[in-house]
Amino acid sequence: MELLKERIRRDGRVRAGGVLKVDGFLNHQMDVELFAEIGNEFRRRFSGDEVTKILTIEASGIGIACLTALAFHVPAVFAKKTQTKNIDADVYRTQVESFTHGKTYDIIVSKEYLRPNDRVLLIDDFLANGKALEGLARLVKDAGAVLVGAGIVIEKGFQPGGERLRREGIHLESLAIIDSMDEKTGEIRFR
Repeated sequence: MELLKERIRRDGRVRAGGVLKVDGFLNHQMDVELFAEIGNEFRRRFSGDEVTKILTIEASGIGIACLTALAFHVPAVFAKKTQTKNIDADVYRTQVESFTHGKTYDIIVSKEYLRPNDRVLLIDDFLANGKALEGLARLVKDAGAVLVGAGIVIEKGFQPGGERLRREGIHLESLAIIDSMDEKTGEIRFR
């Protein structure tokens, strides 16, 4: 998606440790017009999959998932990282490791919102090592639902997650795949 790549080139900042800072438009301050374009692109790429539910993980994927759900005219659900009083005890639960935060989280989704008859599209802002997507895919499997694929805004192609998930048979569509980033020059190279 050329619009997204141009935005990353213009506003993205490469930081030490393989971090791409895009919080000015993607995962802190959100450019909802860009999100609408992203949602429409995911709709185009998964148009024949009869998606009934969009699933993401809190927090950065929620805005993108909502506008993707709007494009599909289906509900968006997000896996929570903590059990709260307003969630019934009847949940699907798994653990995921966050590259960005360097932590392992328990994630949960109420069984009320993820059902065996659902056809689920996973949405997330970044794909690095793929642990968040693996966790979301486990929740879909535990629910007995069908995983139709995963839509990723930015994939770090130089990290193993995307390749591994594709080998596992997940239909993975990334809108911008980064082959390399140079923290000294700030150069970002796309596939």
